[in-house]
Amino acid sequence: MTSRTSPGSGRRRLDPGRAGRWFVLPAAALLLFFFAYPLGASLWQSLFRTEGGVTSFVGLGQYERLFSDPLIAKSLLNAGLILIVQVPLMMALAVGLAYLLNQSWLRWRSGFRLLTFLPAVTTLVAYAVVFRVLLATDGGAVNQMLGVLGVAPIDWLNNEWWARVSVIAAVTWRWTGYNMVIILAGLQSIPPELYEAARVDGAGRWQTFWSVVLPQLRPVLIFTGITSTIGALQLFDENFILTGGGPNDATLTPVLYLYKVGFRQFDFGYASAIAWMLVLITAIIAVVQFRVMREKP
Repeated sequence: MTSRTSPGSGRRRLDPGRAGRWFVLPAAALLLFFFAYPLGASLWQSLFRTEGGVTSFVGLGQYERLFSDPLIAKSLLNAGLILIVQVPLMMALAVGLAYLLNQSWLRWRSGFRLLTFLPAVTTLVAYAVVFRVLLATDGGAVNQMLGVLGVAPIDWLNNEWWARVSVIAAVTWRWTGYNMVIILAGLQSIPPELYEAARVDGAGRWQTFWSVVLPQLRPVLIFTGITSTIGALQLFDENFILTGGGPNDATLTPVLYLYKVGFRQFDFGYASAIAWMLVLITAIIAVVQFRVMREKP
């Protein structure tokens, strides 16, 4: 009696694991070529110095140079000031706007949300150029409005103090709506039962906001806080277009200094060391923020 075999018994079965590796291979190759290799190359390049067309291995010499460079200290100070002032201000505005736009009694909520988010879809260069025109000392729209109110023109972009204010104002205008949308999504995910329980307990609006809303928003606030901090430490476009890092390096940031060292002085080894210093500082601040803001067990 002849035994029957199933139609597919003679075919080779496809290993799901092997097939999955083939699907992952293109993404892994792109990640290796465009991320891992440049990362390793910049770290290797930071160990060399080029002088007079001669490249020599200096080990950690470029990193030792960071501690004696006054512009590194100045750029970190400027970034720290922007971080301390701009990020809390932007986060407070984003939370306030999100909470307001989440209220059912507010009319035309969709339109207000769109208007608030519009700055986030403008290109960095375009909005920085617009701010440069608006803040021009002679003929700028801001100084013209101040003149109507009887206020003397302010040299927004050529005074150290006001240049920092201008950069902070521009960055806050650009990114508040972006963070507001993320926080608004977090607000809409809060169960209505929590509001009802707070209302039954006699909690007012402020008590509900402080005891219910903010604790529920903790994961969202951690995310937006960390991303905003990283963005503040990596500022480049606004400073480059508005002030060029001036006046007197008052708005010079680490990334802008890295650009000047690498693409104007062509000292790519030192520029790579600056980049790795910035990566380390950003990672440390992000870890500290996460541990401070994370929910306690």
